[in-house]
Amino acid sequence: MSLSPTEENYLKAIFKIAEKEKKAVGTNSIAKQMDTAPASVTDMIKKLADKDLINYEKYKGVSLTPAGNKAATNLIRKHRLWEVFLVNKLRFAWHQVHDIAEELEHIMSDELILRLDAFLDYPKFDPHGDPIPNAEGKFTLRTQMSLSDMTLLQSGVVLGVKEHQTEFLKHLTKLNIKLGSEIKILEITDFDLSMRIHIDNKYEEVISKTISQNLLMKRN
Repeated sequence: MSLSPTEENYLKAIFKIAEKEKKAVGTNSIAKQMDTAPASVTDMIKKLADKDLINYEKYKGVSLTPAGNKAATNLIRKHRLWEVFLVNKLRFAWHQVHDIAEELEHIMSDELILRLDAFLDYPKFDPHGDPIPNAEGKFTLRTQMSLSDMTLLQSGVVLGVKEHQTEFLKHLTKLNIKLGSEIKILEITDFDLSMRIHIDNKYEEVISKTISQNLLMKRN
């Protein structure tokens, strides 16, 4: 089935919202994710339902059909593989790759993506720590926790980030925090839950609660 880039983007948005909210997706949530008017969302929902890509019940929300789920997962797979390629092979910074991958993910060649996956040696996670579905649409799961859920003097390794905004990623880079960085909590301030941390046994920084909530860790 041939889908337009816009239709693919809607399916991906529905997938991601459902993954986070664990329930049928409301049209207002889709409108917010897609940065568009609710009326436009309603029109697209009708198109996707006609193609048997989503199920929609008024006042109950939207869910993906198996075909819709497959299309969304495939798009996420392509996006994250391209991000790995851009960072690992072309040396883009992790805050530079999202918009480029948004364009590349709509290339329709299945053979290209199979070869890209093999060329990159079948990565399981993208440069932000998000899992890359394999060719069968299966995600690799791992145990991780937010830095904010760790306690004083605990340490761990950065596995990923919840927040992908450019300014957030650039700020982490300035703090010398990246995937694989080891962080030890030296102090937690009662007032605002900010943390004084040691990074890779080299750098000492104070970070906000917002930053600690958005860092995904494997505890040592």
